[in-house]
Amino acid sequence: MSGHESNHEGLELAASAKRALLGQVSKQIVGQEAVIQLMLTSLLARGHCLFVGVPGLAKTLLVNSTARALSLDFNRIQFTPDLMPSDITGTEILEADSETGKRHFKFVKGPIFTNLLLADEINRTPPKTQAALLQAMQERVVTAAGQTYKMTAPFMVFATQNPIEQEGTYPLPEAQLDRFMMMINVDYPSEDEEVEIVKRTTVGAPPEIEPVLSVNDILKLQDLVKNIPVSEHVIQYAVKLARATRPTSDSAADYIKKYVGWGAGPRASQFMILAGKARALLDGRLTVAREDIRDLAIPILRHRVVTNFNADAERIQSDALINRILDDNPTD
Repeated sequence: MSGHESNHEGLELAASAKRALLGQVSKQIVGQEAVIQLMLTSLLARGHCLFVGVPGLAKTLLVNSTARALSLDFNRIQFTPDLMPSDITGTEILEADSETGKRHFKFVKGPIFTNLLLADEINRTPPKTQAALLQAMQERVVTAAGQTYKMTAPFMVFATQNPIEQEGTYPLPEAQLDRFMMMINVDYPSEDEEVEIVKRTTVGAPPEIEPVLSVNDILKLQDLVKNIPVSEHVIQYAVKLARATRPTSDSAADYIKKYVGWGAGPRASQFMILAGKARALLDGRLTVAREDIRDLAIPILRHRVVTNFNADAERIQSDALINRILDDNPTD
């Protein structure tokens, strides 16, 4: 099969998968289409996601439903203050051979060995345990007891975080935040959506979700995303947006110098391009436009723009600053 035919097949597969996934997830989730689209975009770009929202917005159910619709092996870890790194990665146990009686150590893999790991309330556990995810998120391997174990592809971490509880929480360090491709805000439903949620959840069991993609399909689409070409001017636009967030940059606007302590690093522009490719593929295109980068800029940049005391005093958040950057850098 030629590359062109393979790409065409990939386009059809991605478009049909998007429709089918939305159809399946909507059996249990009301609304949140924009969140689902961002999640699917990140998944095809091999990115990790951090979902931020108050309790009761079905963040956990959304990730669980998506995993089932995509035939992915799924594990959930409830992060608590007493959680240990070995509770995530696994532990060594002393095992006796029934025939010889000899004892030897055996590594028992932890819940991180899965396709889609849901790290629920990730900011409720101490930094030492949060760091247990770092190597797996970046290198797709886990080192334990002197041995390195490779994760089964695909491997993604989807984490949730409650933005209103600060007492008894451990904010994620910038190094760990940077490993998440997107920070996705999950908002309250509209009034009509909330009425529908109450109707659905106060009667019988919800309908079952059926798989719409195989693991092999997902791996094919992830490979295709990597191979989608991107023009020079789109790459320059992504780099321009990332550099515009840095207060030390010569091109930084006065409001960035005033309100930002640290801006986005090079990983931000890499992620904007990768996510732009995945978004184009899901829309049935093999070309990435500046509009793709613009539409993805906020979820990719918001957790990489660290505001300073001036911004805190005036209650200015990173989203507002990124919107100003986008206004200063139109796509045309």
